[in-house]
Amino acid sequence: MVSTFPIAPTLDLSKVRLDIRNLQRDLVQWRRQIHQQPELAFDERQTATLIAAKLTDWGIDHQTEIAKTGVVATIASSNPGPVLAIRADMDALPIQEANDVPYRSQQEGKMHACGHDGHVAIALGTAYYLAQHRDAFCGTVKFIFQPAEESVGGAKPMIEAGVLQNPDVDGIIGLHIWNNLPLGTVGVRSGPLMAAVECFRCTILGKGGHGAMPDQTIDAVVVASQVVNALQTIVSRTIKPLDAAVVTVGEFHAGTALNVIADTARLSGTVRYFNADLEGTIGDRINTIIGGICQSHGATYDLNYWQLYPPVINDTAMAELVRSVAADVIEPDLGIVPDCQTMGGEDMSFFLQAVPGCYFFLGSANPAQGWDYPHHHPQFDFDESVLCMGVELFVRCVERFGREDR
Repeated sequence: MVSTFPIAPTLDLSKVRLDIRNLQRDLVQWRRQIHQQPELAFDERQTATLIAAKLTDWGIDHQTEIAKTGVVATIASSNPGPVLAIRADMDALPIQEANDVPYRSQQEGKMHACGHDGHVAIALGTAYYLAQHRDAFCGTVKFIFQPAEESVGGAKPMIEAGVLQNPDVDGIIGLHIWNNLPLGTVGVRSGPLMAAVECFRCTILGKGGHGAMPDQTIDAVVVASQVVNALQTIVSRTIKPLDAAVVTVGEFHAGTALNVIADTARLSGTVRYFNADLEGTIGDRINTIIGGICQSHGATYDLNYWQLYPPVINDTAMAELVRSVAADVIEPDLGIVPDCQTMGGEDMSFFLQAVPGCYFFLGSANPAQGWDYPHHHPQFDFDESVLCMGVELFVRCVERFGREDR
């Protein structure tokens, strides 16, 4: 059973309409129910069942088991107009929760440590409201409850399954509850918001031997160390200074004993950038650098390089739609944050490649309550007042998207 832990909003919601404010208790309960039963990528079956049950109760048409566990719902207005999609990701992370709250995860080693439980609750609240107010907007709204954002990505398989068709989607929006911004702020900008995510694993193959006889060996540790240092020149000497990028080596494994020269060394890392034109550039440069260093030492190597997600790039008109809506909802002394880029990645990027759209951040940090731990931290939690605000933002985007004068 979901706890009756206090749910009173700590944020001024006076600009949120009464019908949506009255949903706050339900929003919190849905979020906490999902939080207690976190599920990893492509295994979000209880979450999908909960979503489908709510949609059925509310008489909203929907399909299930899309890209394994995805759910898509459609609400048509009584007034003709365009089709706007709203995307919410559902999956949790393989993290042991450290929060001492009544609604903490009941699944060992699994936790909603990134706010996806809140994303689902906000989308459900938006669907409920719009289903009760079909005359208040124009066109059709399609809700995409997506699996597996945290891993290999569920957006692409959902797109391949046709979720942006029948009816064809004209625009798409999504939000991320964001503890990197103060409670009640909205981070929105046109152009790049989040970075491309590329990954690599490399094995350096040398020749092992006795630590006292290095002349008989090809030291994989020495070779790999030079590779690590050389890779740091890619951003500083290959990428234009105005193009932000990151090359990080996160793992380095080599050796078995203090007096043995290692015959192999294994490196792995990640690459991030905003400029879509850089696709392929950094990977090629990494291959060239590793190849040159290995050749100079007589070593060989095996490199595996792959792209997870392209950068999240917002359409200018759609970003302006979200910005104009946010300006009507947030408190004047809080504000809209345009400088909200992050080198974090998101597979929302695939949706934004397919149709014009906007992904934005909803500030949720409340240090006074201890709700300001970073995403993916075992004590991550957020101020649930933003659930109500998230619904209001989505509903106003729907209402404004269907107007010809928007």
